[in-house]
Amino acid sequence: MAWIGTEPASGTMPNGAPTVDEARAFTDAAETKLLDLWIKSGRASWVQQTFITDDTQRISADADLAVKSETARLAAEARRFDGMTLPEDVARKLKLIRLSVDIPAPRDPAEAAELAKIDSSLHADYGKGKWCPDASDASKCLNIDQLEKLMASSRDPEELKRAWIGWHAIAPPMRERYERMVELGNKGARELGFADMGSQWRSNYDMPPDKFAAEIERLWQQVRPLYESLHAYVRTRLHEKYGAAVPADGPIPAELLGNLWAQGWTNIYPLVAPPQGDSGYDLTEILKSRNTDAVGMVKFGERFFVSLGFDPLPETFWKRSMFVRPRDREVVCHASAWSIDFRDDLRVKMCIQINDEDFTTVHHELGHNFYQRAYNQLPPLFQNGANDGFHEAVGDTIALSITPDYLHEIGLLDKTPGDSGDIGFLMKHALDKVAFLPFGLLIDQWRWKVFSGEIKPADYNKSWWELKRKYQGVVPPVERSEADFDPGAKYHVAANVPYTRYFLAAIYQYQFHRALCKAAGFSGPLYRCSIYGNKAAGARLKKMLEMGQSKPWPDALEAVGAGRELDASAILEYYAPLKKWLDEQNAGHPTGW
Repeated sequence: MAWIGTEPASGTMPNGAPTVDEARAFTDAAETKLLDLWIKSGRASWVQQTFITDDTQRISADADLAVKSETARLAAEARRFDGMTLPEDVARKLKLIRLSVDIPAPRDPAEAAELAKIDSSLHADYGKGKWCPDASDASKCLNIDQLEKLMASSRDPEELKRAWIGWHAIAPPMRERYERMVELGNKGARELGFADMGSQWRSNYDMPPDKFAAEIERLWQQVRPLYESLHAYVRTRLHEKYGAAVPADGPIPAELLGNLWAQGWTNIYPLVAPPQGDSGYDLTEILKSRNTDAVGMVKFGERFFVSLGFDPLPETFWKRSMFVRPRDREVVCHASAWSIDFRDDLRVKMCIQINDEDFTTVHHELGHNFYQRAYNQLPPLFQNGANDGFHEAVGDTIALSITPDYLHEIGLLDKTPGDSGDIGFLMKHALDKVAFLPFGLLIDQWRWKVFSGEIKPADYNKSWWELKRKYQGVVPPVERSEADFDPGAKYHVAANVPYTRYFLAAIYQYQFHRALCKAAGFSGPLYRCSIYGNKAAGARLKKMLEMGQSKPWPDALEAVGAGRELDASAILEYYAPLKKWLDEQNAGHPTGW
């Protein structure tokens, strides 16, 4: 039985129980060992994702195995300190060791090696995925970049249907391995003391797993009416465009929303733009007309953070990042930000396209990089976001400051559009941010149920579409069966990246934005605020970022001036004029599905 009471200065308790000094020595040694493995794994993963071959997959899998196996060993050993009264930092580090891998390896070496191989292979399958409209001509195969362009621009429902089906065909070969990955990951989670991987993931938010799940549902109920108003309006406009293919009162066919996963609807803005309410400019066309290249896109993002008082990115960032898709090899194009050495070797990995979406994505990814550098003086186990939703929200918070006034200030707009464009501006934002909310929620609703066994392997696809319909109000373009594995056609499922962080970020970013606008002294409508160039807002943001994961997330939320509770009122405030307008347009039309 672990000793509980006032900490002894050193030595071992008479009954043989471990001491506080032993616990601190253990966490110090664990951090040293894990940091070395994290750096090696990061380098191997970078090479594997930017140069996909059988060899780089194996190297990455071996490095990942080393991390998972050592973490499992350390987490098991750390349980001998359970029940002790420990200094806050030591107790927090012991907890974070158990939570530091998303897919925990079983202790059995053969099973751990199998899990690492599966994880790497799923990641690589996604990165190599293509749709070949003509099976006899490989030169006409489309990669994910080309497919996303097609989904964004085509208005031919048959072409969109074929492209959607074509991309989702990459996933069925993953299904058997995914099922095995769940078995192995759950075994690893149970050996760490969790009921399953879902329970482990939900334990990473400084509250009991069940309470966290209830918090997510509470937030969804706060924002659901806004989403339903947007859904009803978009459905009506698409019904006018496509006729009976889009019902007047039911779910929307997923392939008609401008995105392979129906997670963001910005690309159909021309079909649903408010009459006489356009934002007055096309950022994509402006960027192209000025011959902006990929590096130029990233420079815009860097200058924003520098304007807030942050130091410029290191020279190695520009030399080591991947900004465009290479012509000579397969890569994982999904955008991500990296801190290879947990100090200054910062990088982004993107296949940047010159458009308004990637202009925003650049700001998002740099948010990760500036966060990573802000906390790089902390102990390794604290070098992370206050929770994973914070990490995703920082760059998106900056992106909320990409207002017409900001674009005018940096010279991309000759003049700021008048108030008449406000509804169009908000509509375009909502098609990205508000449309995303239920998608951000349902990915892990599905996985949590898969991990717990509530969703059986025989019902993977059926349950996926039940949740898509329940939360998003969308349906597939054609009938699906258990011969399909549509969840695997989404990167974060194939790559085993927890997804609730993105739903949280969609809430946090508006809380952060409102707090930073207040710090900047802004008093107008929230959607018109840009903190560009405001050092007071920058100082408030930096204070939060420098805390990393050293304190519970309510402390970090308070540091930025946004209170201590998750609260969706800021997003509702931001879109209040649009919600009023949508409800007026929806009068006489059904809402819901």
